[in-house]
Amino acid sequence: MALNPRTWFTRKTLRKDAVAGLILGVEAVPDGLAAGLLAGVNPLAGLYGYLFGMVGAAVFTSSAFMAVQATSAMALVVADAELGSLPDPDRGLFTLAILTGIVMAVAGIARAGRLVSFVPTAVMTGFITAIGVNIVLGQLSNFTGYQAQGPNRLLKTVDVLIHIGQWSLPSLVVGVIAVLVIVVLLPTRVGSLGLVIAVVVGSVCAVILNTWVQSSVVLLRDLVDVPRGLPAPVLPDLTAVPALLLPALSLAFVGLVQGAAVSAGIPTKDGRPADANRDFLGQGVGNLVSGIFQGMPVGGSMSGSSLIVQSGARSRAALFIAGAVMAAVVFVASDLVAFVAMPALAGLLIVVGFRAIKPSRVYSVVKSGPLQTAIMAVTFGLTLIIPLQFAVLVGVGLGVILFVAEQSNRVRVRAVRLERDGRLRESDPPAVVPPDAVLVLQPYGSLFFASAPVFERQLPAVSRESHNAVVIVRLRGTDQIGLSLVDVLRRLAHQLADADSSLKVVASEARVIDQLAAGGLIDDIGERNVYRGTEWVGETLRRAYADALAEIDARR
Repeated sequence: MALNPRTWFTRKTLRKDAVAGLILGVEAVPDGLAAGLLAGVNPLAGLYGYLFGMVGAAVFTSSAFMAVQATSAMALVVADAELGSLPDPDRGLFTLAILTGIVMAVAGIARAGRLVSFVPTAVMTGFITAIGVNIVLGQLSNFTGYQAQGPNRLLKTVDVLIHIGQWSLPSLVVGVIAVLVIVVLLPTRVGSLGLVIAVVVGSVCAVILNTWVQSSVVLLRDLVDVPRGLPAPVLPDLTAVPALLLPALSLAFVGLVQGAAVSAGIPTKDGRPADANRDFLGQGVGNLVSGIFQGMPVGGSMSGSSLIVQSGARSRAALFIAGAVMAAVVFVASDLVAFVAMPALAGLLIVVGFRAIKPSRVYSVVKSGPLQTAIMAVTFGLTLIIPLQFAVLVGVGLGVILFVAEQSNRVRVRAVRLERDGRLRESDPPAVVPPDAVLVLQPYGSLFFASAPVFERQLPAVSRESHNAVVIVRLRGTDQIGLSLVDVLRRLAHQLADADSSLKVVASEARVIDQLAAGGLIDDIGERNVYRGTEWVGETLRRAYADALAEIDARR
């Protein structure tokens, strides 16, 4: 259990955990600063979020190697949260992290982990692809040294492109050097440490340019005072809660979806599937600790989790060691951290943005059909244009619509024929209900309100020639139906009655029979024409079939 400290540290794994923790801790310093830069807040808030969020979450998560950090998607939601409109933006950021943590923790306690699986791949592909594009576009100002103007990232990008003459050549040089170092080192054995090297090399170049050429490449110390030591705890701003509730819900959703991907994709210590609900709770605690100690919202990071696994971690002790390494950097090397160049961090983020765009996933969605492609395209477009907290909620809504549309189109009606030897044979239903015959219809799929029109279109027509017939609708395996489906059955019953025919229903669930009664069908056709199924498959259908044959003979 994650809550037992005795399972966190063992002598057998300590050396490998120390190496993995050292690598993650060093790499997380520029990453944390870049996350704060991406969110448009104090870069130190990203650093503190990485440190305190990761350590706080590691106490509770089921996934021993889940690194809870400030992800790019969550940083962009923070950037669109309009914290600048609050009386105290910094305290508003910490309050937002605490609110996000509360929502995540409640989701974990309420065991809402399975709900994440209802988010369609088309929605997440469009969202993640747009996030990658947004990351790239959002860093062009820091990369070029030109502060763009505009209400959203697309218009700011246009502003950057039409003012090429105002770009800062030294800033551009520093950013390009950082990108080249990352591109060269990532495929080598250096791996993710290439991100650290790139920021160091870019920052050294910036200091040289500022000193020798008298350029004005922006450094971290030009934006904020980098303190020596860890931040003091703060209390949330309760007056800002109403304005921050929607962004907190969006952040929680994005963080939980990404965390669920980590839970599914990162192995656990014992090889068993991770408990997504405990991971939700852990991410919630991570956000609470992050917010209290002046950090930004955090969530499960696939890149950080993959890095610590690939570095050889054997237990969650690696996460605590990574936190200790980050704390040591803040205490010992804060003066050096102050010289981090903003164009170098922007170059790092631009590479991250490009790597987030997966053409193969986009192509797989396109191949799956026009509906999924349209959902992906709409999600992508909205994520680029409107604030991300609204785009996330729209994406959830589109996911619900997509689910309803797919489920309603999966309804299929088959005709069942009872053979003399007792076997049941299925075939396509006839176009018209035949006269003087028993027709058994078996619907398959989800019978709810949205599937009612699809179900009705597949029913055989009732014509003047359909006299003295009995139609049996078999609802075995159906645990509920909507009133819209009951209305369809009522219309069918009335049409059959007008043709001197009748309708019978076989249902195996008491709830379905109650719904038939509530919708008025039993009053229309009589209780004797509704048959309650038993555990013996086919027994009730044969009894209804025999009664139907007797009715036909009697009417003759």
